[in-house]
Amino acid sequence: MSRKSLKLSYHGSPHHYQQQQNQQDDKQQQLIPGLPDHISHLILSKISPTILYSVSHPWRNFIYSPIYPPFYSIYTILTPDNLTHSSSSKPQQILTPICLSSFDPISSQWESLPPPPPPLSLLLRHPPFISRDLPVQSVAVGDKLAVVAGTTQHLAPALPKPLVFDPSTRVWTYGPSISVPRRWCATGSLNGSLYIASGFGSHFSTDTARSVEKWNPSANNRVQQWEKLGPLWDGRFSREATDAIGWKGRLCMVNVKGDATKQGAVYDSKNNTWQEMEEGMVAGWRGPAASMAEEVIYMVDESKGVLKIYNEEKDEWVNIMESEKLRGAQQMTAHGGKLCVLCNGGNVIIVVDVTAPPPRMWVVEPPQGFNVVAVHILPRTSRGPLGLNIV
Repeated sequence: MSRKSLKLSYHGSPHHYQQQQNQQDDKQQQLIPGLPDHISHLILSKISPTILYSVSHPWRNFIYSPIYPPFYSIYTILTPDNLTHSSSSKPQQILTPICLSSFDPISSQWESLPPPPPPLSLLLRHPPFISRDLPVQSVAVGDKLAVVAGTTQHLAPALPKPLVFDPSTRVWTYGPSISVPRRWCATGSLNGSLYIASGFGSHFSTDTARSVEKWNPSANNRVQQWEKLGPLWDGRFSREATDAIGWKGRLCMVNVKGDATKQGAVYDSKNNTWQEMEEGMVAGWRGPAASMAEEVIYMVDESKGVLKIYNEEKDEWVNIMESEKLRGAQQMTAHGGKLCVLCNGGNVIIVVDVTAPPPRMWVVEPPQGFNVVAVHILPRTSRGPLGLNIV
């Protein structure tokens, strides 16, 4: 009986009516009728969110609460599509607002998240750079997302300190100031720390182009700061904004994106030293790469649309699958046996499940009216004490 019908049909005392109403509310709020909530939480936390989502609204709400173990979602840095790709043949020098959104794999829905403060607007197009957008560099580090580098209207570094989004709180915070704010650098994560290497500030400097710094967002020290590391042997890695891939205690990076001939460097975090990348690794590095749990490196040959995995023993890239949809791949991230590859000028995300042969592949389209700048995989956000307002 609904609350409305109960109220219309009851003719007893107000006190007795209130007791019946409270019993009705308690029954509706119980996740498993007859069990205390704390016992229900223990039971339901062991069940797949896909199953819970399809059973009932209370269970659907539960999987988005802080109590339920967080499943992983796709996070995207977005820009309004009509600003980044105008119909004009000449690039426009316009500051573009940066947005954040997440794709829930359980509900297959996009959710807009709080944008970076104040809000953040960056320069993505400039007449001297006719064939490309100016980069916005972001890194998933631990269970957080850091926006590290971008460009101002005056072609200067836009971020003196990283902007960090925490999915568990849905809040942006600032990291510590970078010794030299920069852009067109190599950025990546390794063992829970954020790394910035090379690049240049307002003007080119050999010292900046060779410099390397790291910051651990989870460190407990009261005054957090960037730690300077062993420098690169030259400034060749300031040519382009690239990803540094964390792998087996090392950080691997190349100096140019795409299918061009590259130079590669590998940082040994244990010994704080740099060395030349193995010949087979750098020779076959022909597109965006990502590591799975920092144990295996995947790469997409963007000109051929071939997904590959690196074999360290043989120092070679081994083909996994080929697809026309992977041609022109721009960026890639990996977690839990899934690869998310940004393709088609930021208009589509290709998801590849590599957990079992043959790999499965499907497409996730970005929110309507937006273009994807970068894609990451992070824990889903919480939505209140018990995931309220989920329908």
